Amino acid sequence: MEVPGWLETLARRAAKAPVPPMLRPPASGGRAAAVLLLFGEGPLGPDVLLIQRSRRGRLHAGQPAFPGGGVDPVDGGPVAAALREAREETGLDPAGVHVVGTMPELYVSHSHNRVTPVVGWWHTPCAVHAASPDEVESVERVPVAELVDPVNRLRLRHPSGYSGPAFRVRGLLVWGFTAGVLDGVLAGSGFERPWDRSRVEDIPPDVVNLAAR
Repeated sequence: MEVPGWLETLARRAAKAPVPPMLRPPASGGRAAAVLLLFGEGPLGPDVLLIQRSRRGRLHAGQPAFPGGGVDPVDGGPVAAALREAREETGLDPAGVHVVGTMPELYVSHSHNRVTPVVGWWHTPCAVHAASPDEVESVERVPVAELVDPVNRLRLRHPSGYSGPAFRVRGLLVWGFTAGVLDGVLAGSGFERPWDRSRVEDIPPDVVNLAAR
């Protein structure tokens, strides 16, 4: 169950990372939620587990994301909630995961969620799939090498004028909250490679429309 040194370093740095102003939780209000940043060792080296949310969903429809959701009273906290949601959404066996740490709480204004990212090491991988079709369309283990490849990195501009980091990997367009978290943790992992931050594209209209629902 030994955790790789790079992931321990990442978790330490992520736990102390400053929260960007636009992601700082309000003094009160918002729903407690958690997501699982699950790293493992795949055929192409370290990878991270992502899901593609269903286009039929009420919030964040069609967007790539980390497994996760609201913290229920029975969970007792964000760690248990992240593991439970990952099991429900992907069929993940929580017994194969070692929780390395948590990141500071982040606020997602569109869904009014106060999200705690939970960092985990997948020491005993299992088969995963879209276990909840109403919520999840697909599940993908994305190699870190592909995420840090400069060819796959860009910034996406929202109609509001805001632009943020994004990734094109495995047929997924990863943007928004998930891309912002990935951008930060990759910088703290030691794997990041220089990329062209002046490469800016508009978010496709269909993606904007789905996200605005």
